[in-house]
Parts: sequence; C-alpha cells; structure tokens
Amino acid sequence: MGRRRQKGRDVHGILLLDKPLGITSNGALQRVKHIFYAKKAGHTGSLDPLATGLLPICFGAATKISAFLLDADKRYWVRVKLGETTTTADAEGDILETRSVDGISQADVEAVLKRFVGDILQIPPMYSALKHQGKRLYELARDGVEVERKPRPVTIHEIKLLSFDLPEFELEVSCTKGTYVRTLAEDIGAALGCGAHVSALRRSGVGAYSAEQLITLDRLEEMADHDYAELDALLLPLDSALQNWPAVNLNGDMTYYLRQGQPVIVPRAPTQGRVRLYDDKERFIGIGEILDDGRVAPSRLM
Repeated sequence: MGRRRQKGRDVHGILLLDKPLGITSNGALQRVKHIFYAKKAGHTGSLDPLATGLLPICFGAATKISAFLLDADKRYWVRVKLGETTTTADAEGDILETRSVDGISQADVEAVLKRFVGDILQIPPMYSALKHQGKRLYELARDGVEVERKPRPVTIHEIKLLSFDLPEFELEVSCTKGTYVRTLAEDIGAALGCGAHVSALRRSGVGAYSAEQLITLDRLEEMADHDYAELDALLLPLDSALQNWPAVNLNGDMTYYLRQGQPVIVPRAPTQGRVRLYDDKERFIGIGEILDDGRVAPSRLM
C-alpha cells in the first residue's frame, strides 16, 4: 500500500514568529502551518506558554537546517521576582515558599550575577520536556513524582541588570542552547538567600536573528485570506539562519563534485568549522565542513 500524500503547499523558508503569551510552541506552529497551508513545517526550540518572543518556524527545505538553529546561542529578557519559589520556577506554578527580601540591594544582585557568567552547571527543572524512562519530566511532575536529574553544563555569555525595583528586577541574558532561564532565576534567588522565580520571559534572539524581525500571530491571521504570495513574502531565505558562518563560493566543477559527495579544494576557504556553500550562480546549496586537510566536504546539501 502506497504512502498517503501529504496535504498542503511546498513552502520553503523561515518565519520569525513572535510567539504570544499563553500558547505552547507546538500550538503556535500548528496555527502558522494552517495559515500557510504548508505541507511541512517545524519550530526550533520550544518556549514555555508563559514565554513570548522569537520562535523560528522552518518550512519545507528549511527543516534541514533547523538543528543548527536549535544549537545556536539564545538571548532573553527576563523579569525575576525575589522572595517566592514556585513549583514550576515561574509565575504559572503554585507558591512553595515566601521569604523576606528586606535588605537586598541592587549591589547584592549585581555581585551575585557575576557568579553565573561563564561555564556553569544547571540541574534541569522537573517542569521540562526532558525524558526519564520514556516519559516527559513535566508529566512526572504533574503526577507529583520527582526524579534525580544530572547537572548539565551550559555557558552564560553575558547577564545585564536592566532594572531593579524590589521585589523584582529585569535581566538581559545571552547564553548557549539548553540553558534554562527558570533555573537561572531560581539559582540566583538561592544565592541571595530569599528564593526567586521568573515572572515574565521573552526570547529576543536566536543566532543571527533578532526581535526586530518578528511577525505576530495576529498579523498572520489577518492575512489568512490573502494571496499566498503575500504570506510567502514574509519568509526569510534558508541561508539567513547561518549568517554568522563564513561563506564559500564554488565554481561549476566544485559544485558538481560536492553534489556527488566528494570533498573539494577551494582556494582561500576557511581552515576549520562549518561554512555556507554557494554555487557559481551565487545560489545557496547547503552546508559544508572543513576537513583536517583543508578540503571542503559536503555536510548537508539542499
């Protein structure tokens, strides 16, 4: 019996969605996919329902590079409330403990923040999508079950204190993939001796993408009855996700051999790492990797 044909259009590109408050990342994805009537789409990096902001949606061929967006550094704006810990480490959870914040100064917070910049270890929260014996941690947490989680290494590139008004303060955080901002807030509160949780969270950047480029779900739904060409015009090209990577331009012969899976010598190519590949007509054709001997090998071709 043959495969059932997928319904929808062949749409290719990346949409920078401004995920609204109170909806899951998958819920937002399904609504966007429906509006575009797209055959294939996926998001890159879940945001909690409490969180808003940048959620890249990859359509069609762009799903081939979604893993690289998952691996990219992230930037967040976060508001932290001191003096309260909750079951979920954010404002959606039940309050576990309330403690006084009297005597905590801005200088105290700034001194503690310095401890969390650089390479640190985080224990993933129970309310997370990680799996334990095939079951999501948040499913276990909802059943009142807590399991041991191993600390995970992450890197906090920078933390900026934007405002301070007890019992809350606002931060801008730049970090590697896999960083739990809720856990960061909890750990800061623990270091201050009063506890804390996230009261608001917004993702402002993913890799080369920033919040200035976002499209709201409301705008998309207003355009739902428009010509698909207007919607497709909102999509960014596939290589926009890799703008922080060096580009390698190939001639016709190099392109041919790379497409056959063979590494090639490219004059003046970078000496290491991954690169964006362009053919002799300046079209993006995929991702390459520099081998130890300096040749460029195909890694993921479009």
